[in-house]
Amino acid sequence: MTHTRLAAVVAVALLGTGWSFAASAEPARSAGDIVNYFASQKPALGASRGLCIGTAQECGAPQPARPAPGLNLLVNFDLNSDRLTPQAKQNLNEFVKALKDPRLSGLSFAVDGYTDATGSKDYNMSLSERRAEAVVHYLDENGIAPNRLTAKGFGEARPIGAGPYDPVNRRVEMRRQTP
Repeated sequence: MTHTRLAAVVAVALLGTGWSFAASAEPARSAGDIVNYFASQKPALGASRGLCIGTAQECGAPQPARPAPGLNLLVNFDLNSDRLTPQAKQNLNEFVKALKDPRLSGLSFAVDGYTDATGSKDYNMSLSERRAEAVVHYLDENGIAPNRLTAKGFGEARPIGAGPYDPVNRRVEMRRQTP
């Protein structure tokens, strides 16, 4: 196998495991992209309601509400860590610029922390909360009022990767909060 072909196979294998090449100097999303995303969102009108006449089994158990999808700014973390990586800080710097834009100045945001499935559920919940708090702390240090941000951990719930142990699941997402 040639060196070029071997390098391509290794690159594809690494991408399939969730590894990313952080050599890029560009952030995942620009401040303008972030402003456009959140400024164009319409506030939610509330949960829809339904009526089922029948037994509990016929109607099914109520499903827990899932928050509106967030914007993943690629604020990812190393295994078992709540420390922001240099790439995460670069991406958060774009979020800081966006939050200082007048179109977003009156909005509040949920900062949702997640983990992969490594570790116990209790440990993962604590780690995801620390990750969300680390992001809020960084944003506060960079001029964003903490009363605009609500940190919450979700542990290993809602994975976005190919599997529960995929490193991309170690992340923080931001979503616009509705009043």
